[in-house]
Amino acid sequence: MKILKFGGSSVRSSAAMQNVFEIVKKAIETEKCVVVLSAMQGVTDSLIEIGNLAANGDESFREQIKLLETKHFTAIRELLPIANQSGILSAVKIRLNELENLCEGIFLLQELSARTLDRLVSFGELLSSTIVSAKFSAENIANVWQDTRELIKTDSNFGFAAVNFSVTDKLISDFVNNNSLQLFIVGGFISSDVNDVTTTLGRGGSDYSASIFASALDADCLEIWTDVSGMMTADPRFVKNAKAIPNISYKEAMELSHFGAKVIYPPTIQPVMAKNIKVWVKNTFAANDYGTLIESVSAEKTEIARGISSINQISLLTLEGSGMIGIPGFSKRLFDALSAAKINVILITQSSSEHSICVGVAEKDADTAKTCVDFEFEREIGLGKLEALKVEKSLSILALVGDNMRNHQGISGKMFSALGHNGINIRAIAQGSSERNISAIIKSDDVKKAVNVIHEEFFGTASKQINLFIAGVGNVGNKLLAQIEKQTDFLRDKLKLSLRVVALANSKTIYFNEDGIAVGEFQISDSKFQIKSGVSLEDLIVSKNLRNSIFVDVTASENIAAGYEDLLRKSVSVVACNKIAASSKYENYSRLKDVANEFSTSFLFETNVGAGLPIINTLSDLVRSGDEINAIQAVLSGTLNFVFNNYDGTRKFAEIVRQAQAEGYTEPDPRMDLSGTDVARKLLILIREAGNKLEIEDIHNESFLPASCYEGTVEDFYKQLEVHEEHFKKLFTEANTDNRKLKYIASYKDGKPSVGLQSVDSKHDFYTLSGKDNAVLFYTNRYVEQPLVVKGAGAGADVTASGVFADIIRAAKI
Repeated sequence: MKILKFGGSSVRSSAAMQNVFEIVKKAIETEKCVVVLSAMQGVTDSLIEIGNLAANGDESFREQIKLLETKHFTAIRELLPIANQSGILSAVKIRLNELENLCEGIFLLQELSARTLDRLVSFGELLSSTIVSAKFSAENIANVWQDTRELIKTDSNFGFAAVNFSVTDKLISDFVNNNSLQLFIVGGFISSDVNDVTTTLGRGGSDYSASIFASALDADCLEIWTDVSGMMTADPRFVKNAKAIPNISYKEAMELSHFGAKVIYPPTIQPVMAKNIKVWVKNTFAANDYGTLIESVSAEKTEIARGISSINQISLLTLEGSGMIGIPGFSKRLFDALSAAKINVILITQSSSEHSICVGVAEKDADTAKTCVDFEFEREIGLGKLEALKVEKSLSILALVGDNMRNHQGISGKMFSALGHNGINIRAIAQGSSERNISAIIKSDDVKKAVNVIHEEFFGTASKQINLFIAGVGNVGNKLLAQIEKQTDFLRDKLKLSLRVVALANSKTIYFNEDGIAVGEFQISDSKFQIKSGVSLEDLIVSKNLRNSIFVDVTASENIAAGYEDLLRKSVSVVACNKIAASSKYENYSRLKDVANEFSTSFLFETNVGAGLPIINTLSDLVRSGDEINAIQAVLSGTLNFVFNNYDGTRKFAEIVRQAQAEGYTEPDPRMDLSGTDVARKLLILIREAGNKLEIEDIHNESFLPASCYEGTVEDFYKQLEVHEEHFKKLFTEANTDNRKLKYIASYKDGKPSVGLQSVDSKHDFYTLSGKDNAVLFYTNRYVEQPLVVKGAGAGADVTASGVFADIIRAAKI
């Protein structure tokens, strides 16, 4: 004996019903079968809407009934041969007339009771099962159609009736065993009480009906046919790489279904589990797929966790107060009050201090719960022993489930650590003594991200997905995109990182694609991914709330730098090529570092000093390992080094500066470089990273530019360079006469920082620096006479992009 249950999606159309026919036809070749059918997809919702329209005095309910008629008549005409249609069309029309009469009564009374609603929604299953039965008869396959209200007997709790199993089991057993036919067709979901009044088993009750039949008949197997190939490790609408679960235990399935997995209705498991009847979840539209086998002990034990599920629209109720401590009875009174109001408690947690009790309930029940609990504890609240019940809404429960989690150390820590790194705040935690389920209450806005984060952590996805939001698509930005594209396969294969650029922004537009922008093919003029104006990149990052998000700032924008703190507080890592934040007021710099640490995220700015050179990381390693920085001497401007290495008086100084700007070595305004301001910022950052509190004003900056060069526009600046050509030639000639070279040097010694142009002889470490090279000398307690030297190209879009890229990888690996 086999029970086959087909859900609403499996009978949604004539084509779907044909699939049902083929599956059942094959099954009855070898064994007796009972087929349990849901209403056609969407019909139950339509019936509820029709009832509400009629109860509200809205005559459009009649038009909605006509639409139902069209839906069912179309299925009949497409499914059955013409010669077999008239009888079933007539039978369906009689049912629909009965439905219309019922609704006319609701319309006249303008009242829809729970009892009447059960009668109303029963029509969906009656109609679908009648049509499928007619299909088998039309194909000369003998079958028995039966109204399940005559077989499944319940109490009179309309909407969610409790089954009288002793009566029901006998009725079902007698009905099937006393009939020699191979095929029985019934509608699920519906039942009746002792007075033969229609009741229902709750939304999703067709699964439960099938389980009741399987238990009553001691079936070999219960097959639940739906539109997915079994249970999944997570909701595929949230997690694109969710995996099918081939095997699962009853208790795991029960936990997952209770916590929101829609494939199977939670009460379904109990009747079959009691008799050790296997349950197979299969796909009506891919009948050859394996699906999911549910049994007492799962045959597959490779994964620590089995699946992740969630329940939305949850409210957290918190009863707290010092008057609860050490006094028995508060929990009982709380749950009695909720029970009396017919409020189901989904999750419970209590602090060990007994100062508070938290329970999770459906959001629709929150206001009622507040009223009844505050009334129950009115006296204690009035005396100040308890606070009024606190209600938090817009929450969800996230559940990680698996039999193998029992006695396995570190599961909770792994789960909560992954959530914490992504800025997902946990409002409450619950874990049963079975250790099969770890549940956490989080904000509903975080559910999609949370499920993806946990799935990535526990279900062996090939790589960790990193979502990049990049501001700035100029020279450095474009080089960065090219490097990311080139290294995509390497990072995925070797480091298990999948970098996905989801947003690009320039000064005018933001381009966004949650599935990732194909950076190799992307053109800045492409409008396909363009975001409406008025949305900032920071707001976009927060609103999209994607897991493992990294913001990359390749601009020099003060406004963008001002948004770092808010992003860090959302646990979004910040990689900054922009120097403004790290060289701003010490209070702001320190706060950004502290916030990054507090929210377990990264604030990285290696390219602020020396482009792609590992200067800041080297300095950080020294400090972290206990060394102390005594002095710093550095050439930190690739621009200035390039300029003075190429200027010999034969070409104008202005030409050399223009060349440096054209080759991408300077800031957008070259005066930032030539004034020493940029070098001073870099020195400031190094001194701060060495552990010293310093402001930019504390750095002595001796400029070599005439005062008039600072006035007007960039073009005015170039004109003034030409005017003062003799000044620059004199600087060069004086140095060259003594075989010395001009270098712009940053120094920090004895607590005194300075930047300025110096002439150095051939014995100096910086004498041989060529091109756009930078060099930093760290004198420390360990490197006393011979400094630690970091040297290399310190300017250029390619090397700067590589430094940004390296910071991205560091942030991604946290």
